[in-house]
Amino acid sequence: MEHKEEEEEANKNTIDTFSSDSSNPCPICLGPISHESYLDTCFHKFCYECIVHWTKVVVSKHSCQPSSLKCPLCKTENFSIILGYDGSSFQRHYINQNYGDSYFFSKAHKYRLQCYYTEPGVVDDIFSVPRFWKSRKYLQPNRCLQSWVSRELQALMQEEDVDIVVHHILGVVNSLLKRIEQNCHIRTPETIQEEFKVLVSDAARPFLTGRTNRFVSEMELFLASGLNIEAYDAVYLQRLGWNTPKATANAVEDISENTAIAPYLYIFNEDSDGND
Repeated sequence: MEHKEEEEEANKNTIDTFSSDSSNPCPICLGPISHESYLDTCFHKFCYECIVHWTKVVVSKHSCQPSSLKCPLCKTENFSIILGYDGSSFQRHYINQNYGDSYFFSKAHKYRLQCYYTEPGVVDDIFSVPRFWKSRKYLQPNRCLQSWVSRELQALMQEEDVDIVVHHILGVVNSLLKRIEQNCHIRTPETIQEEFKVLVSDAARPFLTGRTNRFVSEMELFLASGLNIEAYDAVYLQRLGWNTPKATANAVEDISENTAIAPYLYIFNEDSDGND
């Protein structure tokens, strides 16, 4: 009897969910909303792909990039699209922000940004973080770390000028490593690793918010790899199956087809018609 009641309750919940989706469809495609996104002033909700395509159509009718967009429903002026809200952070893309044409936001930046929407641990069996700390390889200088951190922050913050943040984070890392160098023999690798994670997290969190923990994990992986950026990217891409090792520059072309992730406005190519 209880089992039957549970089945009926489950069926009721399914029907309620379907009814809710049907009664609140995307105003543009009139289907269930996929990848919820909102306009920042009126907060009307759309499929991300739909509002992106609408934006592209509207922008194409202007001789110069507009700074705002009228809502398709209420005609209220909006200045950005909000998406990817996970309870603690969200993405905001301003209407007049077009990284697709920005020289600094390369395909490699886009690939790194997309990595943060994949499950962590894809290269853990290749680059051993515990072995990195136990072998004290952190005492060896890493000449590529500054460039890696800079590109990572540019991708995550969607800003070109991240020098101050890079300087701040690397300052924390270098200060920690100097202290560790003096007494590493009397501290366990686990203690050193934990202190590293806490300090870097505290330094990065004001800028990366909900992506801080993943950023720290990715930094550990890069340090543990001992590779330069190009070699590290090649291994990462190959493991994810996004592209061949030498095709780092073209990685993003295949990403949207091979992974189910929240898309970004500036990832769409200019010649895309939005019907893929």
